[in-house]
Amino acid sequence: MSDESEERSLARHARHEDNENNKTAGEDTPLDASKNGKSMPLVCLAALGIVYGDIGTSPIYALREAFYAHASIDTQASNIYGVLSLMFWSLIVVISIKYLSVVMRASNNGEGGIIALVALLNPWKTEKASRRYILMLFGLFGAALLYGDGTITPAISVLSAIEGLQVATPAFQPYVIPITIAILVGLFLIQHRGTSAVGAFFGPVMLLWFATLGVLGIGGIVHHPGVFAAVNPVHAVTFFAANGFAGFLVMGTVFLVVTGGEALYADMGHFGIAPIRIAWFAVVLPGLLLNYFGQGALMLSDPQTRQPFYELAPHWALYPVVLIATLATVIASQAVISGVFSLTRQAVQLGQLPRMRIVQTSRESYGQIYIPIVNWVLMAATIGLVIGFKSSDRLASAYGVAVSLDMVITTVLAFFVARRWGWFPTFAAAIALLLILVDLSFFGANVFKIPDGGWYPLVVAGLIFFLMATWRTGRDLVGRRLNEDTEPLDEFIEAHADQSLRVDGTAVFMTHAGTRTPPMLLHHLRHNKVLHAQVILLTVHTRDVPRVPAADRMEIEDLGRGFYRMQVYYGFMQAANVPVALRFAEEYGLDVDLDQTTYYVGRETLIPTADVPGMMVWRERLFAYMSRNAMPATAYYLIPSDRVVELGLQIEL
Repeated sequence: MSDESEERSLARHARHEDNENNKTAGEDTPLDASKNGKSMPLVCLAALGIVYGDIGTSPIYALREAFYAHASIDTQASNIYGVLSLMFWSLIVVISIKYLSVVMRASNNGEGGIIALVALLNPWKTEKASRRYILMLFGLFGAALLYGDGTITPAISVLSAIEGLQVATPAFQPYVIPITIAILVGLFLIQHRGTSAVGAFFGPVMLLWFATLGVLGIGGIVHHPGVFAAVNPVHAVTFFAANGFAGFLVMGTVFLVVTGGEALYADMGHFGIAPIRIAWFAVVLPGLLLNYFGQGALMLSDPQTRQPFYELAPHWALYPVVLIATLATVIASQAVISGVFSLTRQAVQLGQLPRMRIVQTSRESYGQIYIPIVNWVLMAATIGLVIGFKSSDRLASAYGVAVSLDMVITTVLAFFVARRWGWFPTFAAAIALLLILVDLSFFGANVFKIPDGGWYPLVVAGLIFFLMATWRTGRDLVGRRLNEDTEPLDEFIEAHADQSLRVDGTAVFMTHAGTRTPPMLLHHLRHNKVLHAQVILLTVHTRDVPRVPAADRMEIEDLGRGFYRMQVYYGFMQAANVPVALRFAEEYGLDVDLDQTTYYVGRETLIPTADVPGMMVWRERLFAYMSRNAMPATAYYLIPSDRVVELGLQIEL
């Protein structure tokens, strides 16, 4: 396919995407049955495969950890009833009420997730000392916490599934870690192919998984039907009264039943609210509750049970259960990896991280992307966790700290979004207070995991957040340095437009918006002594909404004498394509011949120095390193490399 025909194809695809996604807050999103001809059951099945992988694999280890991670909690009947009651009400309060009934109402044009929640506060247009700016930093740290979760989830999920082989026979024990590492390596190696080929199997496999959970649970419940008495919250209260501080610590492992709750909100944009809710109440919640109660019934019958999930299965069914558990954990891991890719792209689009190579693995689904550097870092970290912690028991100590803190942040941000939208202040505050008490209880219990491994996700989050802050601050410094020696744009046009030699064609200068003359334009004129007949000062903006419809995509201002200011707007879930944007300019009255267009971009050489006020020198060096290794603007904006002129600029930081 020629470059021109490919650009036309991309343009058509962009129009189609914009028409499909021209939505208002609260509407369902791309996989909504009414928009894509898919029936609601099929969309719900797809949601099972993508949304509920993490929370769906928790039964493998959650109840086991509640007892055997704390030696002071024995398996007497009152404790079993108490822990089951805590698990039941955690699923109801955190998932059914908080996320599905409250938080998912905070829709950013149909999109969810903590970055979308931050964007709803519109903090980028406020002063740095303002409350909204502080909330933005709070939210970005919450987003950084998900990177730690992105390495722990694949490790603990796959490892816990393979450990089921030890239940069948101890002979498998030496092979658990090697098999786990082999599966994880294979999972990361296929990421570049995208998930479209295997994605069709995610939903059916997870449906089979939740059916398996339910059947196994029923098999345990029939031997002790009285286990359903744990629904009474009095058992939870009695549990705390009897166990005191040790009972409070158990909340850190009970929290494992709701990990993955953030995925419900983050994936709202892929499926819409209705399919996620239907899948939860029709399939996921019944399957989880039946299995947890089945495990509890088994432990009531045999308090010496050490692996209640696998011991629910008849001996003949153990290997098939391990197989389906492995498939389910791989799917859960895939969903988390894809979520980290999506989160990274959003951070890049919002200018919080350097540009990276982002590969679109599907023309049909915008959400299917692959980021090589992130993939390999995740793989190294995940394998390192498996080797370092060696068992899912130990990994469970590191799991939960990041997610519980992230849930606290989500509740706080959702409250301020509700206030900004004018929801009843007293009612919103009451709901937020109730939810924050639950979130803080979970986080407080998980804090005690920090010495045993909970430090890991916090260190990862701190590192990612520091890199974000360094990049953002560094880019602000560069912007100020570039504008120091420039003149007002109207004065430049008046002085040079008619006096300079003009040649045929169009020159596109990629620059920041503003009233000053772009440094690259001055640099070009100073050295080449020539201007093109048509000069376009093009700025790409990323708005704080997921998608910008085609009707609002572009603004063009005629500055006179052949100069134009062109501003192109994308949402933080959209990819920028400058050639396609220029082709669209014809619809706005600006005729651009792409065959006669030259793109001018700056290549900045950053010189860290203590002589210029800014960041500390060591931090300036870090920023300079990040800038050198960032993806070139030409590749990021899909600009043809054979039509690019780079102008070198040295900037002292």
